[in-house]
Amino acid sequence: MPRPPRPVALLALAVSAFGIGTTEFVMMGLLPNVADDLGTSVPTAGYLVSAYAIGVVVGAPLLTALGSRVPRRRMLLLLMALFTIGNLASALAPGFGWLVAGRVLAGLPHGAFFGVGAVVAARLVADGRQARAVATMFLGLTVANIVGVPAATLLGQHLGWRATFLVVAAIGLVAMAALARLVPHLPLDGRQSVRRELRALGSRQVLLGLLTAVFGFAGVFAVYSYLASMTTEVMGFGESSVTVVLALFGIGMTLGALAAGPLTDRALRPTLYGSLGALALVLLAFDHTAHVRWAALVTVVVLGAVGFMTTTPLQMLVMNKAKDAPTLASASNHSAFNLANAGGAWLGGMAIAAGWGWMSPTLVGAVLAVAGLAIAVTAGLLDRTTPESRSRVVASAAAPSEPARDPVS
Repeated sequence: MPRPPRPVALLALAVSAFGIGTTEFVMMGLLPNVADDLGTSVPTAGYLVSAYAIGVVVGAPLLTALGSRVPRRRMLLLLMALFTIGNLASALAPGFGWLVAGRVLAGLPHGAFFGVGAVVAARLVADGRQARAVATMFLGLTVANIVGVPAATLLGQHLGWRATFLVVAAIGLVAMAALARLVPHLPLDGRQSVRRELRALGSRQVLLGLLTAVFGFAGVFAVYSYLASMTTEVMGFGESSVTVVLALFGIGMTLGALAAGPLTDRALRPTLYGSLGALALVLLAFDHTAHVRWAALVTVVVLGAVGFMTTTPLQMLVMNKAKDAPTLASASNHSAFNLANAGGAWLGGMAIAAGWGWMSPTLVGAVLAVAGLAIAVTAGLLDRTTPESRSRVVASAAAPSEPARDPVS
């Protein structure tokens, strides 16, 4: 039976991203249920969020390096299999320690999958549409925040948190079937090696891109981590409205992803600068709009949109500046995002603990977004004055005679 057209393979990547996004964020809504069932406190149960992030940070470079010589489709299948096993282990965990281990295991393939998946997505489409292809894969992640996380949270509240992880494991199996059926075989570059990938990761522009992700995206999670408390303590909504507010944030993320693809293909750095600048402004505005219900809801949507608009240009930036060995850099970008998640939540929590109020994380987030913008602008200026040798992200799959152009500047 003939393979389907290559762009259809983006659907398999999006389904996989949906499962990964669901399991990453659903724990925030299930913490009270897990704490009650396993006889621990909610703050202690919060370590389950950190455990997943640790898995991402460790697994992204490690698994990418170990799989550098594995064909891309097979690598995606192996990573999704590990994701499925991790969620199954979480569902069957007999105690809190085993659940922590299951969360780490489920997080290990996260960064590597998105790293490999982004490179695959870029190679599946025509020249000039790479960013849109990567953004399409990320749509699965944003839709997870609209549909997957609220639905999985409700499921966990009614049937128990173990049922949630069983369903996510089932999504993993569906994703594996889609990957096997829809993603074509993509030959490896004969020059690809761990040493080559590590050398690409050491590029100044790649490192500055990763640093931009750590600071800029931390601004998003300084607020998102405490959005539920802001909803009830500041906006004046009841607890039943928290799911709706989180879904609105997810809608904003989806709109941001849809806009980021074509904008990044057209002008990468301006899109990155604009999204980070807009993020800082929206965070500052949220400190005031939170006290007016309708304005608060609108701001939540806009915050999700401008926050997630940073991800596609950052992903494409490190992939392009890593020259023809982009996979490890792409995966490491997700380690940077998870460091941003942890760091933003920590700094936002410190502001609240210091007695600055529930909305103080918005000011912390604005400062972090400005810091990310400053790093991004510095990187852009350095790139203009001392440009490194450049190559398109798909160059590793191109014939030697095929010309390459730089989509960054």
